[in-house]
Amino acid sequence: MINYDDFSKLDLKIAKIKKAEDHPNANKLVVLTIDVGDEEKQIVAGIRQHYTNKELKGKEIVIVNNLEPVTLRGVESNGMLLAASDGDKIVLLQPDKEVTPGAGVK
Repeated sequence: MINYDDFSKLDLKIAKIKKAEDHPNANKLVVLTIDVGDEEKQIVAGIRQHYTNKELKGKEIVIVNNLEPVTLRGVESNGMLLAASDGDKIVLLQPDKEVTPGAGVK
Protein backbone atom coordinates (compact mmCIF):
# COMPACT_ATOMS: atom_id res chain seq x y z
CA MET A 1 0.00 0.00 0.00
CA ILE A 2 1.08 3.56 -0.70
CA ASN A 3 -0.39 6.71 0.75
CA TYR A 4 -1.85 9.63 -1.20
CA ASP A 5 1.33 11.70 -0.79
CA ASP A 6 3.30 8.99 -2.61
CA PHE A 7 0.70 8.75 -5.38
CA SER A 8 0.60 12.54 -5.79
CA LYS A 9 4.30 12.52 -6.71
CA LEU A 10 3.37 10.97 -10.07
CA ASP A 11 2.88 13.53 -12.84
CA LEU A 12 0.36 11.71 -15.05
CA LYS A 13 -0.43 13.51 -18.30
CA ILE A 14 -2.08 13.03 -21.65
CA ALA A 15 0.38 12.94 -24.56
CA LYS A 16 -0.17 12.69 -28.30
CA ILE A 17 2.11 10.43 -30.33
CA LYS A 18 3.72 12.45 -33.11
CA LYS A 19 6.06 9.77 -34.43
CA ALA A 20 6.67 6.05 -33.86
CA GLU A 21 9.76 4.20 -35.06
CA ASP A 22 11.18 0.74 -34.51
CA HIS A 23 13.96 0.69 -31.93
CA PRO A 24 17.22 0.10 -33.81
CA ASN A 25 18.57 -2.41 -31.25
CA ALA A 26 15.50 -4.26 -29.96
CA ASN A 27 12.71 -6.13 -31.73
CA LYS A 28 10.10 -5.56 -28.97
CA LEU A 29 10.66 -1.83 -28.44
CA VAL A 30 9.25 1.25 -30.19
CA VAL A 31 10.70 4.76 -29.96
CA LEU A 32 7.91 7.35 -29.65
CA THR A 33 8.11 11.11 -30.05
CA ILE A 34 5.26 12.56 -28.02
CA ASP A 35 3.67 15.98 -27.53
CA VAL A 36 3.11 16.71 -23.85
CA GLY A 37 1.72 20.19 -24.40
CA ASP A 38 4.64 22.37 -23.37
CA GLU A 39 7.32 20.10 -24.84
CA GLU A 40 8.08 17.13 -27.04
CA LYS A 41 9.69 14.10 -25.44
CA GLN A 42 11.00 10.72 -26.49
CA ILE A 43 9.89 7.55 -24.75
CA VAL A 44 10.71 3.91 -25.42
CA ALA A 45 7.95 1.33 -24.97
CA GLY A 46 7.74 -2.45 -25.25
CA ILE A 47 4.65 -2.48 -27.46
CA ARG A 48 6.09 -3.26 -30.90
CA GLN A 49 4.44 -6.68 -31.07
CA HIS A 50 1.02 -5.19 -30.26
CA TYR A 51 0.80 -2.02 -32.37
CA THR A 52 2.18 -0.94 -35.74
CA ASN A 53 3.93 2.39 -36.02
CA LYS A 54 1.12 3.58 -38.28
CA GLU A 55 -1.51 2.64 -35.64
CA LEU A 56 0.39 4.55 -32.95
CA LYS A 57 0.81 7.85 -34.79
CA GLY A 58 -1.82 10.33 -33.62
CA LYS A 59 -3.00 8.31 -30.60
CA GLU A 60 -3.50 10.03 -27.28
CA ILE A 61 -1.97 8.11 -24.39
CA VAL A 62 -1.48 8.42 -20.64
CA ILE A 63 2.12 8.83 -19.51
CA VAL A 64 4.15 9.17 -16.34
CA ASN A 65 5.77 12.49 -17.22
CA ASN A 66 8.22 12.83 -14.33
CA LEU A 67 9.89 9.43 -14.45
CA GLU A 68 13.66 9.60 -14.23
CA PRO A 69 15.22 9.18 -17.72
CA VAL A 70 16.69 5.77 -18.55
CA THR A 71 18.61 4.42 -21.52
CA LEU A 72 17.08 1.30 -23.05
CA ARG A 73 19.42 -0.52 -25.43
CA GLY A 74 21.17 2.71 -26.34
CA VAL A 75 18.11 4.99 -26.69
CA GLU A 76 17.06 7.44 -23.96
CA SER A 77 13.49 7.25 -22.63
CA ASN A 78 12.02 10.26 -20.83
CA GLY A 79 8.78 8.90 -19.41
CA MET A 80 6.57 5.84 -19.49
CA LEU A 81 3.27 5.14 -21.19
CA LEU A 82 0.57 3.33 -19.27
CA ALA A 83 -0.94 0.15 -20.64
CA ALA A 84 -2.97 -2.79 -19.42
CA SER A 85 -1.83 -6.36 -19.90
CA ASP A 86 -4.35 -9.16 -20.31
CA GLY A 87 -2.49 -12.41 -20.76
CA ASP A 88 -0.33 -11.90 -23.84
CA LYS A 89 -2.24 -8.80 -24.99
CA ILE A 90 -1.11 -5.23 -24.26
CA VAL A 91 -3.65 -2.39 -24.52
CA LEU A 92 -2.79 1.31 -24.27
CA LEU A 93 -4.66 3.44 -21.74
CA GLN A 94 -6.31 6.29 -23.65
CA PRO A 95 -8.85 9.02 -22.91
CA ASP A 96 -12.30 8.24 -24.32
CA LYS A 97 -12.59 11.77 -25.77
CA GLU A 98 -9.97 14.02 -27.35
CA VAL A 99 -8.15 16.26 -24.87
CA THR A 100 -5.32 18.74 -25.13
CA PRO A 101 -1.82 17.24 -24.90
CA GLY A 102 -0.40 18.00 -21.48
CA ALA A 103 -3.74 17.74 -19.68
CA GLY A 104 -3.31 16.33 -16.19
CA VAL A 105 -4.64 12.94 -15.12
CA LYS A 106 -6.06 12.67 -11.61
